[in-house]
Amino acid sequence: MDIDQRIAEITTRIKSAAIKARRREQDVNLVAVSKLQPDERIEAALQSGLRLFGENRVQEAQSRWAHRKNIYPNVTLHLIGPLQTNKVAEAIALFDVIETVDRPKLVEALAKLAKMGYNLPKLLVQVNTGEEAQKAGVAPRHLPALLELCADHRLKIEGLMCIPPANEEPALHFALLAKLAMRQSLPILSMGMSGDFETAIQFGATHVRVGSALFGER
Repeated sequence: MDIDQRIAEITTRIKSAAIKARRREQDVNLVAVSKLQPDERIEAALQSGLRLFGENRVQEAQSRWAHRKNIYPNVTLHLIGPLQTNKVAEAIALFDVIETVDRPKLVEALAKLAKMGYNLPKLLVQVNTGEEAQKAGVAPRHLPALLELCADHRLKIEGLMCIPPANEEPALHFALLAKLAMRQSLPILSMGMSGDFETAIQFGATHVRVGSALFGER
């Protein structure tokens, strides 16, 4: 199956899930997760019209996208992996959305650059809904405090992101993230990947992050 067929299939599935949830198809955005994919697959996706991509690492994304964003100026690039504070300046120069704000030290690093006059991308907070020790993200109970800190530093947070535990029912985590977002009046919900994006749409996902189902296995 080539990339055009995969895009068509996933788009159809997104539309069906949206209709089932009584939502509009255009309110669900497909983020093509291009991390670790070979260049030829990225180029094929671009040629097929995709313009919304997700990357896990700043350095890898720079090598892949710094030149391509000049060629395709309407590409929107999301950082969906953990962000180290020493990479913040590089990240804001490349990414249009950072989905993984998750701790006070990172908030302060972003705020420092904002005060220096840098334009920040859109910011989402990553919530560790399963409270897994090995996974990034703020624990749900600490989310209000982190959002308050962001407000104190005049950082605008526009939504939430989560990655459910691999061995648990994702619907429980999508429901929790949706509830947290509603409490805080945050409009963007980035949740759902190749194996569960249709479930995420049922719970209000505005962005679904699809890699293997779109590009095939690496």
